[in-house]
Amino acid sequence: MSLLKETLLVFTDLDGTLLDIHTYDWHPATSWLNKLQDHQIPVILCSSKTAAETLEIQQDLGLEGLPFIAENGAVIQLDVRWDDHPDAPRLINGTPHTEIRRLIDPIRERTGYKFTTFDDVDERVIGEWTGLNRERSALARLHEASITLIWRDSDERMTQFEAELVQLGLKFVQGARFWHILDARGGKDQAVNWLIDEYRKREGFVPTTIGLGDGPNDAPLLDNVDYAVVVKGINRFGIQLQDDIPERVYHTTQPGPEGWSEGLDHFLSASRHIT
Repeated sequence: MSLLKETLLVFTDLDGTLLDIHTYDWHPATSWLNKLQDHQIPVILCSSKTAAETLEIQQDLGLEGLPFIAENGAVIQLDVRWDDHPDAPRLINGTPHTEIRRLIDPIRERTGYKFTTFDDVDERVIGEWTGLNRERSALARLHEASITLIWRDSDERMTQFEAELVQLGLKFVQGARFWHILDARGGKDQAVNWLIDEYRKREGFVPTTIGLGDGPNDAPLLDNVDYAVVVKGINRFGIQLQDDIPERVYHTTQPGPEGWSEGLDHFLSASRHIT
């Protein structure tokens, strides 16, 4: 049977996947975005970005009202139609941002770990790091349940820092360009499964799922969907998946939105059928 039907959910990372890692352009993906919309198939953004950023990107892409996952799963925006849900409009999944800061600032003071968080700098610096304009850089600082940082210390010291975070119930997650600290109970996998369950309960069907990502922090997403697209990325470690078999996982030859479209061509093209 073809996967291109209304019971399909598409979960996608943003930077380096649906968006070009350098320019944030998504236009090479326009044809598939339009086709999915025509078939009423939700495209659910699943990113390390803040909810404030993701809402703006949803508008850019014409995906307003759909659920999304922000801050690596620490924040879940609900479908706009689920306004009767007790967590509407947004679920904060775990330790709030202010509490995480309260926990890690003393560690940095005591140990001298070298890292710079988005809280340590202003919008101009974030713009230099990311290439975002001033407005989008301001939105990138509005974390609700995680911290984003650049690690400037050794790998050995990173291992020590990560061990201290574990003792506090936190975890250290590597993205395409930055590192992220969030509640150990959260994650893209947990958020994806939560949303899948909500679709089962509210929409009355068991969805088939496709996930697309390019960085190590996308592995939990890709391990928890039926079909996975590993978009060619810039991270030197790549993505290690638990069940990396050709029937389930496709590795693209192109990066960014071109690779995103390539992956959907592989699984959803008219000539492709899944049994």
